[in-house]
Amino acid sequence: MPRVDHRDPAELRKPYRGEPLRRSSLADHPMTQFHLWFVEAYDAGLAEPNAMVLASVEPSGMPRARTVLLKGYDSTGLRFFTNYTSRKGRALEADPRAGVVFPWHAIRRQVLVAGRVERLSDEENDHYFASRPRGSQLGAWASERQSEPVTGRAELDRLYREFDTVWSAEEEIPRPAYWGGYRLVPGEVEFWQGGADRMHDRFRYLRGPDGAWEIDRLAP
Repeated sequence: MPRVDHRDPAELRKPYRGEPLRRSSLADHPMTQFHLWFVEAYDAGLAEPNAMVLASVEPSGMPRARTVLLKGYDSTGLRFFTNYTSRKGRALEADPRAGVVFPWHAIRRQVLVAGRVERLSDEENDHYFASRPRGSQLGAWASERQSEPVTGRAELDRLYREFDTVWSAEEEIPRPAYWGGYRLVPGEVEFWQGGADRMHDRFRYLRGPDGAWEIDRLAP
């Protein structure tokens, strides 16, 4: 058997096997279908199935992507939280459109969602922030200057320690005004499932002007 040089990504091929994805098995609403797949990803034991790659466009026109964590979803869309003054926060304020990818490669699936983003209400933000562990709450305060250069790890640790002394262990830590969530309201959702010989199954949900969803099969 020839040795594969794993420094060459072109040689890292993985064949896909399993039942094909058919139109008849899809739900009529994309978020219903997302829920079905998310449950299966969780049940399959995937590490952090709620991790999604969020792409946005900065005011300069430069696209950027990073991994964030999905913190909730329903028929209206996907919810995630961040620092509103961070690089992604500024990008989303300048151009409130985004796309995310859930890379569930271990189960030969991925989900792509694109649409507009909107800020969550203060009530939603306060409710979620209050549910976070104390350490995560302090981290939000210590990372006020998210995405900006710092002198080193020592500066971050100092800020964390300082905020740790502001509130006692029994006190409720308030949410920083610059911290909150967004809802990605889908306008297009694609469900991708790997197939043999790269004949993948792809189905796209596209929201029409009347709000109804059309479903098309896409070429792999």
